[in-house]
Amino acid sequence: MDILHVPPFDLLPQLLKGAGVTLKVTLITAGVAFLLSFVVAFARMAPLRWVRILAAVYVEVLRGTSAIVQLFYLFFILPAFGVSLNAMTTAVIGLGMNLSAYGSEVVRSGIGAIGEGQHEAAKALGLSRVQTYRFVILPQALVIMMPSFGNLLIELVKATSLVSLITLTELTFSGRQMVVTTGRAFQVWGLVLVIYFAMAYPLTWLVRLAETRAARFREG
Repeated sequence: MDILHVPPFDLLPQLLKGAGVTLKVTLITAGVAFLLSFVVAFARMAPLRWVRILAAVYVEVLRGTSAIVQLFYLFFILPAFGVSLNAMTTAVIGLGMNLSAYGSEVVRSGIGAIGEGQHEAAKALGLSRVQTYRFVILPQALVIMMPSFGNLLIELVKATSLVSLITLTELTFSGRQMVVTTGRAFQVWGLVLVIYFAMAYPLTWLVRLAETRAARFREG
């Protein structure tokens, strides 16, 4: 029987297991990247010049080099210096740092979009700098940031395929294994495409919803 006409459903269990790892990496990495984005963004706005310089170097290096090379460095080079990370930890740290370099710019632009009048009003009310950001600036800025963060999250889902190169058995790695063992490349990669789409499309819908609400917020 032609393998193109063999029902592909027997391939799903192993691929769905890999998809589970992909979702795990995505969720943990998204949390790490979200927090780092704010840390780096505030570091770039810090009053101390050396802090701003270090944060700028962090952003430019991570944005200006390949994510694959960054993962390889963490997984293959650091052990030579006595630092060994397992594949999952490497994936989370590597992708989290890479994504935070872009996320920090989202945070900076979101905060910058809030008018100076908001800062002055908070100061007039006697709020400290921390209270101003916590109660006045960030709640408004987060609405503006969410569409961009949503787009970064979609990119992260697809970027997780890179971690297959450091032996983490996520969806792409599982697909490669099944092509080798079954020889059914057309069906395997077809299912991989469908699964990636099924994971990314709900996020795309949520991003559109966030963009609509952000637009209404700006108009209001």
